Amino acid sequence: MFQRFRRTRLNGHLRSLVRETHVNVEDFIYPLFVRSGKGIKTEVSSMPGVFQMSLDEILKECVELKKLGLYSIILFGIPDVKDSIGSDSLCEHGIISTAIKAIKKEHPDMFVVTDLCFCEYTDHGHCGIIDDEKETVNNDATLEISGQQAVIHAKAGADMIAPSGMMDGIIETLRDSLDEAGFENLPIMSYSTKFSSGYYGPFRDVAESTPSFGDRASYQMDPANRREAVNESISDELQGADILMVKPALAYLDIVREIKDATSLPMAVYNVSGEYAMLKMAGANNLIDYDRVVMETMVAFKRAGADIIISYHAKEVATMLKGKI
Repeated sequence: MFQRFRRTRLNGHLRSLVRETHVNVEDFIYPLFVRSGKGIKTEVSSMPGVFQMSLDEILKECVELKKLGLYSIILFGIPDVKDSIGSDSLCEHGIISTAIKAIKKEHPDMFVVTDLCFCEYTDHGHCGIIDDEKETVNNDATLEISGQQAVIHAKAGADMIAPSGMMDGIIETLRDSLDEAGFENLPIMSYSTKFSSGYYGPFRDVAESTPSFGDRASYQMDPANRREAVNESISDELQGADILMVKPALAYLDIVREIKDATSLPMAVYNVSGEYAMLKMAGANNLIDYDRVVMETMVAFKRAGADIIISYHAKEVATMLKGKI
């Protein structure tokens, strides 16, 4: 006998109780960009509400984040001097190491994730040491200094390392380097499937990391390759990653779901600068119900399988959740 399907009409509290996907403030990691100086809080024109900040302002920002229930940040450093190998990132007194120590001293309850890459620190804007003959990144030479960078972050007090350079073998290299230095329990959140995407444009403004030549397509993922994208994450799991990530998020939710189904590791997504800027622009021009679309987007990330959302919207979402929007 045919069984009639009836959609239950739910509203109010009952609708919330039976909702399949939930967004919580604890799901979020908020990006912060630190540079030297004092009293600096410079808004990025392409990313309204996002700032380059001196360390004193970063410490104030942590206070505001905690008021919203946000206790997890991912830290990017912008040095005064850049060179061919990103020397500032390899220095125990560099901008990123100094910032980690200060944040952990002032706010020991903050969970500090560090972006491990060289694009913010190099004068050429690429993610490692350049092979001049081939005009691309020398993978193996970059792995060697990446291990050094990871240990510096760990000694400074980082709670988790997040390598974003997409070098082949990076997770195994970092795991070995950290273990040898006595940081066996420091987790690695891999940018395991990072696409060569046009959505990164505004980030290069805030991090001052636009490549001076070429692009990063030789060491980032082709957006057209689904199977390869999944295999990249599975490979990083086998190398010892603790958390996998898909970046960007919005245009790649099919990949998020497929990786989620293929692994038992937690999944992160990076809701990148271009995605953020588009919603900001649309909201500013009254083209969308901004708060509603932001929350709908966050639900989509969670529904696809994300356990962690790195997003410039995190403060706004925390405010919305407090107001039950």
